[in-house]
Amino acid sequence: MTAQILDGRAVSAAILERVQREVAEFVGSHGRVPVLATVLVGDDPASHTYVRMKASRCAKVGMRSQRIELDETISTETLVNKIRELSDDPEVDGILLQHPVPGHIDERAAFEAIAPSKDVDGVTRTSFATMAFDEGGFRSATPGGIMALLDAYDVPLSGKHAVVVGRSPILGKPVGMLLLTRDATVTYCHSRTVGLADLVAQADVLVAAVGRPELIRGEWIKPGAVVVDAGYAGNKGDVEYAAAAERASLITPVPGGVGPMTIATLLAQTIKAAREHESAGHLGT
Repeated sequence: MTAQILDGRAVSAAILERVQREVAEFVGSHGRVPVLATVLVGDDPASHTYVRMKASRCAKVGMRSQRIELDETISTETLVNKIRELSDDPEVDGILLQHPVPGHIDERAAFEAIAPSKDVDGVTRTSFATMAFDEGGFRSATPGGIMALLDAYDVPLSGKHAVVVGRSPILGKPVGMLLLTRDATVTYCHSRTVGLADLVAQADVLVAAVGRPELIRGEWIKPGAVVVDAGYAGNKGDVEYAAAAERASLITPVPGGVGPMTIATLLAQTIKAAREHESAGHLGT
């Protein structure tokens, strides 16, 4: 068996084509361009690269990216105040705080300064709660992208055993909640889980989200499993790709799998936010 590729580049391209049409319709109806504000703290090269990629994608779909760069020495209070300014700015539709921030900053406090109606990256407690309760709202961008990718390939989830390896508040935990809302049986694991190989071997659907290259060995994979690798370090994912591809039915490449879906989800949620802001404004007049 050689696994079929879960092609995030192709699926994200289709999503972005749809978003581009929706943006054009929005501009025609409301006479303004949707705005995504990206907040970048410090000089981390990878973060700068990610922000440039997001700005490029914004331009391609007709959105405007408002980039705010802040010195790495700023305080949590200063960052929180800036994000609150953006939350109060009627011209801004979505806010993205690029992760990670410098270690001295209280990242959770900064995330919570984002107005829920502009949390297009799905990082606030409000967004997590709406995901867990399946009440709409904005999904965490990477988990939302993973679900869209699985849906694009008609991966059945109801009744399946999904194993999530990773417990971060913006990836591991929310993707487990999203899988649970689709009637999967979800097991959470992490890098310190005892007997990890045995638990991975039970997975009909495996989501790897730890950030440790090749932590998950190919021989652990259940024959026919669907493998989603959301890890990325030095062009390697969390899963030993070549060996896993010999056992899985579907697998994401690294890069080219989950990453493009994250940006597509972010922009899809930004146009959704813009429409909701216009609707709320009209209701209030």
